[in-house]
Amino acid sequence: MKTYQHLFFDLDHTLWDYDRNVTESLQELYEIYGLHDLGIPSFEKFFESFHAVNFQLWDWYNEGKIDKQNLRKERFPRIFDYAGGRSDAIPAEFEEDFMHRTSSKPHVFPYSKEILTYLREKYQIHVITNGFNESQAKKMKSSGLDVFFELVVTSETTGHKKPDPRIFFYALEKLNTRAENCLMIGDNPLSDILGAQRAEIDQVFFNPEGKKIDLTPTYEIKHLRELESLL
Repeated sequence: MKTYQHLFFDLDHTLWDYDRNVTESLQELYEIYGLHDLGIPSFEKFFESFHAVNFQLWDWYNEGKIDKQNLRKERFPRIFDYAGGRSDAIPAEFEEDFMHRTSSKPHVFPYSKEILTYLREKYQIHVITNGFNESQAKKMKSSGLDVFFELVVTSETTGHKKPDPRIFFYALEKLNTRAENCLMIGDNPLSDILGAQRAEIDQVFFNPEGKKIDLTPTYEIKHLRELESLL
């Protein structure tokens, strides 16, 4: 096994349980704001519409086709339209409530804190994320993940989004280290695996669902506990 000094973690879908936290927030919002009365027939339809629209907007954001401001401005009007609801009736505070409520959720993937506790005794561990500064900081604090990381690099800070290798180069420069000393751990084949490959950084593909991908990562795991045997 190669010796590393720095471990880079993705946050959403790798350590912080995005799906569980978002689902809880959406359920709360559907009830609190009475979305059934605004034309959305069920929570299931709201949930389905959120995922269809939100993932498309994030793909556009990662491709540079939309910026942070417009992503947030357009998200719920598009979701309401998709679900057959009244987008003209969305409360003004809805997007902000969603962001605050979701970022305040504490749920992480199984064994996240245990493996980070184990790893920080041997490595310097950091985060590289395409998320926004405020929300990612709040997620880490609310979930208790913030205490584990020495450097947090966001696309908002650097102006570059994974898989652009420049976000990784930024981290290397900040840490005064080289690519061969580092390892990227993440769930997204494009942003995490391809991005790290472009920066000549080894990768661990966190793949709990056993997805087939076209890339060949350096390592692949289904559970975070497997990092113990790798590292």
